[in-house]
Amino acid sequence: MIRDSMTRRELIAEVGAFLIAGRERQAVSPPPPRLVPTVMGPLGAHRLGLTLMHEHLLVDFIGADQVSPRRYDANQAFDVILPHLAKARAAGCETLVDCTPAYLGRDVRLLMRLSGASGVNILTNTGYYGAARDKHLPKHAFSESAEQLAARWIREFEQGIDGTDIKPGFMKIGVDEAPLSEVDAKLVQAAARTARATGLPIASHTTTGAAAMAELELLDRARVPSNAFIWVHAHNERDTSFHTRAAKAGAWVEFDGLSDASVGRHVELVRHMKAEGLLQRVLVSHDAGWFHVGEPAGGQFRPFDTLFAKFIPALTSAGFTKADVRQLLVENPGRALTGEI
Repeated sequence: MIRDSMTRRELIAEVGAFLIAGRERQAVSPPPPRLVPTVMGPLGAHRLGLTLMHEHLLVDFIGADQVSPRRYDANQAFDVILPHLAKARAAGCETLVDCTPAYLGRDVRLLMRLSGASGVNILTNTGYYGAARDKHLPKHAFSESAEQLAARWIREFEQGIDGTDIKPGFMKIGVDEAPLSEVDAKLVQAAARTARATGLPIASHTTTGAAAMAELELLDRARVPSNAFIWVHAHNERDTSFHTRAAKAGAWVEFDGLSDASVGRHVELVRHMKAEGLLQRVLVSHDAGWFHVGEPAGGQFRPFDTLFAKFIPALTSAGFTKADVRQLLVENPGRALTGEI
């Protein structure tokens, strides 16, 4: 009887220990990886690698009322663009965020072909571009409500773009300077609704700090966290206190426009943010590429090489560590694209 009783107690103890261990294992198990929609399908954020956050493979500035895939030869564009993507991949680029929006030449089928041929992960977008005095806005953007515009963008996220199953990985909008026009404010409000429904980040062409603050205020009213907002072209604002304010609010501050001529200024912009303890809110890219529809052979295509050939070495010379560079080019883009703080 004593032996039987001890056996039962031992069994109960073993079962209890097993259950406790199982709970502990469950508690420490890492969460599933966040997925990012690319033109080739969902990809774990941890696999994005070094990411160029703001580039353009093809653009058409003719205007929303005339833009059309019939205005260019997609095969010619493919042949022009692919060598530049292959060169970027060889330099270390694993992911490229293509920021050409609808009505400005977005061609997701071309992007998919280029991604498959180059091995570079490519993200495309939903949203409308209201900068350039609304030249690239379709007529319905003026007549429809923010709710109606958001419904269009959400539909692309849920069903795919232009009859494909390619989903947007972010929103691209654009505004002119502050105070925001009625239609620009509506685009921000539509983006806020879309962000709440989909979790997509909002990359907004914004050239002044005042306009960025106005956008962040609208997002705050709409209960969208600031970390969903990417201030595109922040380098155009000369008052760095705006960069600090936006980053401290939680927004992403993007210094794109990187070129051979701007390396020194870009290093100083990043150095300022690091001194403010805000390096974790900074993104860097070229805003390069641009097969220009309407120009012979696509015009002058600017390659994606300055970051690798000059900017990273300049950061190293300025005292930035390998961990700093990784944060700028790998960790920050991954967090920005998944909505992580």
